[in-house]
Amino acid sequence: METQDKNGLTKASRTLLLVGLLFVAVNLRPALSSIGPLIDMIRADIGLSEALLGLLTTLPLIAFGVVSTMTPLFTKRFGIGNTLLGAMVLLTVGIIIRSLGSIFELYLGTILLGIAIAFGNVLIPALIKRNFPHKAGFVTSLYSGIMSLGAAVAAGLSVPLAVELNLGWRGSLAVWAALAVLALIIWIPNIKRLTRTTPSRGFKEAMKKLSGSLLVWKLAFYMGLQSFAFYVILAWLPALLIDRGFDASYAGWMLSLSQATGIIGAIVIPIWAGSRKDQRLVIVSLIIVEVIALIGLMLPGIGMVELWVGLIGMVLGGTFGLALLLIVLRSKDAETAAELSGIVQSIGYFIAATGPFVVGVIYDLTEVWNYALVLLVVIAIIKLVLGIDVGKDKKV
Repeated sequence: METQDKNGLTKASRTLLLVGLLFVAVNLRPALSSIGPLIDMIRADIGLSEALLGLLTTLPLIAFGVVSTMTPLFTKRFGIGNTLLGAMVLLTVGIIIRSLGSIFELYLGTILLGIAIAFGNVLIPALIKRNFPHKAGFVTSLYSGIMSLGAAVAAGLSVPLAVELNLGWRGSLAVWAALAVLALIIWIPNIKRLTRTTPSRGFKEAMKKLSGSLLVWKLAFYMGLQSFAFYVILAWLPALLIDRGFDASYAGWMLSLSQATGIIGAIVIPIWAGSRKDQRLVIVSLIIVEVIALIGLMLPGIGMVELWVGLIGMVLGGTFGLALLLIVLRSKDAETAAELSGIVQSIGYFIAATGPFVVGVIYDLTEVWNYALVLLVVIAIIKLVLGIDVGKDKKV
């Protein structure tokens, strides 16, 4: 007879749960990363302004900010398994509605899939805390790595699906509904594996307690500033390189490179950080590499663009995985992990949503990209100051 863990799961059940969790995780970025490469086609087809096109990227981040804090309300009522199931259904519906075509459906679908992804973002760290506490670093590396892989693959396939397979931008966006349906089917058997626990406190009490903790705020700002830098690079790196005289194709490949090295960072860094009781050395190392790479990008005379872009991608992918791991490590149990994940990601994504806009304004006013890079260096230094505290071995 197979031995069971404290949650009543055998090794085989835990493996199947991990597979289900990873299938959910791979769906948390394609719906977002597939839209950027298709922006020109959407503009040509339905004639939206730059500001309205920018909303297609910003709306999901705002949805993350609004919904993340409220996620524990749903888990306390329906349990983590059922809430994730609902999120996958909503994601499928959102992707389909977005690809139907008119302006109204485009934005409604974008909001719905943003809400669905917010649930997934918050709940997977809680599941890791509950079911894989002793392998938190390894499982977080798998989770953040497969998320980054999903983002990179979707970004790379968007235009070929639209052009070479003649699907158009609507068909190219709709394809990702199939991946969401697959995750939905694989997740369903896992719901009965997750035993429902009675919440030990109400939603208001939990939020009041967490929002009164300085460590929670530092963790939230660390997460937010990491995402701020990531979305700035995602939005503006190609424009920066084109401004320096590189062609659009090279600039696109450099964005792909940053996403690819991000996968490496997302896999390697959580394993390294998870093997240590204290994560401060990891945080300091990442910041040093990030600042060197940003300074390298500021000095076009040096060249080596591929090196700087690759390093920035790796650091931002690694910092994202590390921020998720810190939520798991700083929580004392799965219930706290869900609540902490909600509040940290809510504040974090509100901060992140301002990134592309702020940098756009800076460039409009100065027409010099180096001011934006200086801002990212300043943000890296603030992350270092916050990281010195959130990296210590203590619980919220």
